[in-house]
Amino acid sequence: MKYKVEIPMKLPSLNEYINECRSNRFAGAKMKKSIENDIAVFINKLPVFKNPIHITFNWIEKDRKRDLDNIAFAKKFILDALVKCGKMKDDNRNYVLGFVDEFFYGSESKVVLKIEEI
Repeated sequence: MKYKVEIPMKLPSLNEYINECRSNRFAGAKMKKSIENDIAVFINKLPVFKNPIHITFNWIEKDRKRDLDNIAFAKKFILDALVKCGKMKDDNRNYVLGFVDEFFYGSESKVVLKIEEI
């Protein structure tokens, strides 16, 4: 079964997360929790995955300012939010068989998840 969900927001890059972590010892955790809560609003529409999944991340950026590896780092927030919301038991290799990152440019930054339950 295949599912698609859009997260219509610009997620923080790795550099932004590192800077937050360096600002004080609690800031990184606070940022991660806040971002996961924002993501939860959109992924709550998904079913609970009982079988392993494969995810295609379509990263859509408004401009070319951020490095691709920094953009794709946000998958950490997304996968952790899927677990936190109870959509899957864990995000280890038993439950996430793989993922693909694809990058596009558009009028606004967002990410579209294409999830296939195996």
